Amino acid sequence: MRTTRALAVSAVAVAAVGLAAPAASAWSDPTPSNITATPSVIPRGGELTITVDSTKCQEGGTASSNAFDTTSFTRSTGSTATATARIKHDATPGAHDITVSCGGSTVTKPAAFTVINGGVRGGLGGSTETGATRTDMAIGGGLVAVALVGGGVFWMRRRAENRV
Repeated sequence: MRTTRALAVSAVAVAAVGLAAPAASAWSDPTPSNITATPSVIPRGGELTITVDSTKCQEGGTASSNAFDTTSFTRSTGSTATATARIKHDATPGAHDITVSCGGSTVTKPAAFTVINGGVRGGLGGSTETGATRTDMAIGGGLVAVALVGGGVFWMRRRAENRV
């Protein structure tokens, strides 16, 4: 009975070490991995930061895409490398891939970032390119006039009630 338990515990320990061995060897793999692009949505002419996990990329790797010119990586923290790229003004809107080449290995991340036409629409309702139209101004002016007339009528009625 005791021998069976010891044998079962030993088999579980051997299986755990056997399963952990491939993961441990992957840590020292020089192949680029975990490619990230920040921001993920960017307008034309914007600046994109590319980060990759690889010690080989710190020694002269490059990143390329059809939306920006080829750029070189620089050492970051630990085993990561970063590169900065400026999006071309004539880049087509939509999703774009990033291809990273480091130490003889090439990895492509599909749809790593998205190029948009104008600026990012955010904040209180987004932004517009044209501004207020004549119709917008007329509606706004009419609302202000109605508020003034209504306030004047209310004030005159209150004033008349105080006299009686």
